[in-house]
Amino acid sequence: MILSDKQILEEMNKGTILVEPYRPECLGSNSYDVHLGRTLALYNDEILDARKHNTVTPFDIPEDGYVLLPDKFYLGVTEEYTETHAHVPFLEGKSSVGRLGIDIHATAGKGDVGFCNFWTLEISVKQPVRVYAGMPIGQLIYFAVQGDVQTRYGTKKSAKYNERKNVPVESMMWKNHF
Repeated sequence: MILSDKQILEEMNKGTILVEPYRPECLGSNSYDVHLGRTLALYNDEILDARKHNTVTPFDIPEDGYVLLPDKFYLGVTEEYTETHAHVPFLEGKSSVGRLGIDIHATAGKGDVGFCNFWTLEISVKQPVRVYAGMPIGQLIYFAVQGDVQTRYGTKKSAKYNERKNVPVESMMWKNHF
């Protein structure tokens, strides 16, 4: 079950959902709009290695925007910090963003109960497109969880994205044992 706008507000009042900054005009009938933060990042190496710590170079989006290119893979970040203590958050692109040929995540659209952080975006484009810090970029949809949650994301020993950062965070795949 997807939460409605009234249910999202009820959960915010209970403290089980937090969005900072909260803007009432961003609350849709069953979602909350999030915005592109001011920082993007590019990986430093052309070839990424899943067993290696692949580092990134972050940079700020200029006032007049930044042109994303199809042959590059960008990490972005949401302007909003979120906490979700009793629901499963899903981050989806807005249709207007998709119609510009922008994908905001490769595979990581689902958060876990207990995820508390900014969202790192996995951005790719179909053709060159200029983006701006603060532009609407996606929407959070909240699903109810059936049953009790044994281990929330923030308490999992294997959780790799707990450190609160308002910049894009590179893959931590290298921390897995394989």
